[in-house]
Amino acid sequence: MPDELTLVIDIGKSHAKLLMLDAAGEVVERYGRDNRSVPSALGYPALDVQGLEAWMADTLRASAHASRCRRVVTSTHGAALVALADDGRLAWDPVDYEYDALGPHPALAQAFADSADAFGATLSPDLPAGLNAARQLFFIQHLHPQAWQRTRCLVPYPQYWAWRLCGVQASEVSSLGCHTHLWQPQSGQFSVQAQAAGWAALFAPLRSAWEVLGPVLPDMAARFGLPPDCVVHTGVHDSNACLARYLGATPAEAADEQALTVVSSGTWTVLMAPGASTHGLQAERDMLANVDVLGRATPTARFMGGREFEALLAGAPPDAADWGDVHTVLTHGVLALPSFAAHGGPFRGQTGCVRVGAQEFVDSAAAGLSAGQRAALASVYCAQTTAWLVQRLWSDSQLPRTVVVEGPLARNAVFLGCLQALMPQAKCRVSHDAVEGTARGAWMLSRWGQGTAADVLPIEPAPVQGLQAYHAAWLAALPA
Repeated sequence: MPDELTLVIDIGKSHAKLLMLDAAGEVVERYGRDNRSVPSALGYPALDVQGLEAWMADTLRASAHASRCRRVVTSTHGAALVALADDGRLAWDPVDYEYDALGPHPALAQAFADSADAFGATLSPDLPAGLNAARQLFFIQHLHPQAWQRTRCLVPYPQYWAWRLCGVQASEVSSLGCHTHLWQPQSGQFSVQAQAAGWAALFAPLRSAWEVLGPVLPDMAARFGLPPDCVVHTGVHDSNACLARYLGATPAEAADEQALTVVSSGTWTVLMAPGASTHGLQAERDMLANVDVLGRATPTARFMGGREFEALLAGAPPDAADWGDVHTVLTHGVLALPSFAAHGGPFRGQTGCVRVGAQEFVDSAAAGLSAGQRAALASVYCAQTTAWLVQRLWSDSQLPRTVVVEGPLARNAVFLGCLQALMPQAKCRVSHDAVEGTARGAWMLSRWGQGTAADVLPIEPAPVQGLQAYHAAWLAALPA
């Protein structure tokens, strides 16, 4: 019906959003809030599921349009699992993936490493803290055995919200396969570690991201202000929601999926290249294979771009830069050398610095840069790292590349222009959609198979001189 709306629940690591979209994909209403971890009863930082649910309920009940929502679909960040007990409550609070649960327990950390499948099987690198979701399960199982004994069912984070709404327990491959150590992307089954530890048997049955699980439960419909005939879709891992837009409806410039790289930006900048080979993946560079909504291994590289961008801004407005600021950064040889985030990325474990000539500074403010120059440096750095990772994803291929940018970086003219200038042989495109790629992808999954095309525009290269020489100096200064 033309007046029907789709509710998209889009939960990122730093921000959560509620969007109501009409049949044409236009946003009728949107809400957002910051998203932070909370203390758990067991003493570790946990995902704020209670706070988020209370916010959703209060927000939607006050909405003038929630009663028109006939579909709900959820997109969330990865490396997040929820354990359910017999009574339908949480068996234990879901662990925040930034918590280093095994760090204080080197013997347990070694035991986990010894039991994990080889990289060639899971295509999941060994990551810090809880970024391998299997580490979270290992932590609870061995250090909180009573909580573990309450576990009757495991669901990925998007499917937790689906279960809360409709009462149907489900799992989905895009979340199971995102650097978890739990899944073998090429064989489409649980890892040997997950089976041996008993985790695999606890996961809810697999359902496709676009499937309808069932109607909203009556009590949840009343609590959220939703109509009783509103149905709930399985849901999806957020970066894979972005990618899904191009799997069923690839833009004309990138009609061949084999040459496509989608850059999904946010707290993480995730590069997904569905046509690239998995043979060139380097685990030590945080390169891996995600699993798309169709269950296929998808070569992926990533860095914590949102966190690094914010660190390099050092308090400057993110849109403060103009091309004059970029020119100043280039001509003075101001280099941002990785890394400026504690977790993940190709240079994890390295301490970032801002180099000006022979001097090194802890950040761009200490280097004496103006607000515009700090924003320029942050944008150029993210463009350099993205270009560097694109090159590595496609290192064994001569295919002409199309790179599509989604998310906050799609609104950053300096980043976009520098990215195209750094990859002159590639066709760089930017999403021209007012809706974030994760939310748009989730909305499209609720209409899977209807062929709604993604809207992209070409990018003009940066109108500055000296970028290639500057990039060569940056490459030469990178840590080995």
